[in-house]
Amino acid sequence: MLIRMDELIIAITTALDMVECNLLGCSVNHGKRISSLCASMGRNLGMDDDTLSALTTCALFHDNALTEYILSERPGDEQEMNMLLHCRYGQRNIGSLPLKADSSGFILYHHERADGKGPFNKIEGEFPLGAELIAIADMVDVDHHLQMVPIDSLPAIRKQIAEQAGTRFTRRAAAAMLDVLDEEMILSLREDRIEETVARSIPVWVVSIEDTISLSVLAARIINYKSMYTMDHSTKIANIVWTMSGHYNFDHEMRAQLYLAASLHDIGKLSTPTDILEKPGLLDENEFDQIKEHSICTHDMLKNIVGFENICNWASCHHERLDGSGYPFKKNGGELDFISRLLACADIYEAVSAERPYHSSRNHRDTMKIMYDMVNKNLIDGGIVKDFDAVMGRN
Repeated sequence: MLIRMDELIIAITTALDMVECNLLGCSVNHGKRISSLCASMGRNLGMDDDTLSALTTCALFHDNALTEYILSERPGDEQEMNMLLHCRYGQRNIGSLPLKADSSGFILYHHERADGKGPFNKIEGEFPLGAELIAIADMVDVDHHLQMVPIDSLPAIRKQIAEQAGTRFTRRAAAAMLDVLDEEMILSLREDRIEETVARSIPVWVVSIEDTISLSVLAARIINYKSMYTMDHSTKIANIVWTMSGHYNFDHEMRAQLYLAASLHDIGKLSTPTDILEKPGLLDENEFDQIKEHSICTHDMLKNIVGFENICNWASCHHERLDGSGYPFKKNGGELDFISRLLACADIYEAVSAERPYHSSRNHRDTMKIMYDMVNKNLIDGGIVKDFDAVMGRN
């Protein structure tokens, strides 16, 4: 089974952009604009497709540690230290991906300046070209809001870039940016064109389902850190379904697909406000409606990825119920396949057993009591629940 890794990466960074917008007030599609600019500069500098693939992936994921370091700021850590952690965690996370070329330092040093005034005090020539290109694209987009900047501002932007070459930007990055930053490039970064632009900019990257596991782990890390109460939720569910799929003797490819679906099942929750995720009491009707939107968001993010049809269906149906009372599609038992039922049970098992703002953690036996009650109400699959009792009870 083959997967378009480039399409999956774009889907995950769409979710990451939602986090940036929610937590920092950044404009949407920031990562896509950075990647598109880097692709144009990389081609201008003669990079081959493998290097471009690594560069554009790192550009899309340059803020991948955002939720992780934002969470670490909550106890009041200093901003300077968090900038270092943001860069270090981001490089660590990207290191797990099977990139097609060396990307060492691309994210670690993406906040460096040519004059050595960045977080690691590296000067021009001491950090790699990929980091130089991501840095200038990031700073120019943050400074000028390229998705909406007036075209007649272009001469002033270009003048500023030229003036800051050798201080804020490296000279070769500034030269590359000046070569590509024209009126057509600005228009291609507008909200009505950015999806087309980024899809065209990133080289096609086809991998096996097994090669997507590392990306699913990264996605789960991003999702987990959205809230202190959802931390490790996606990872734990992925591990639960891996265990259960072993019990059912699924072949390795099926287990990999299910692991990926479980890792991504809550990716749509990145669009949910954190104060709702962490509310200590019961949600009101409006808040619950906002929570329910995450399943359809998951579906919409994954639905156009080539080879992802089953994974998209399983990931987005984890809140469906046998009696048709679930969401988002109101499917009933006759419309839910075994894997969808299995993933729903895994989600319930982890959510019920783990600590949440509205309940303390529960042991296996108390968790199973709640799940058997759901079976009696025709909400979830009784056979799968019995298997959970047997398998998870001994783990």
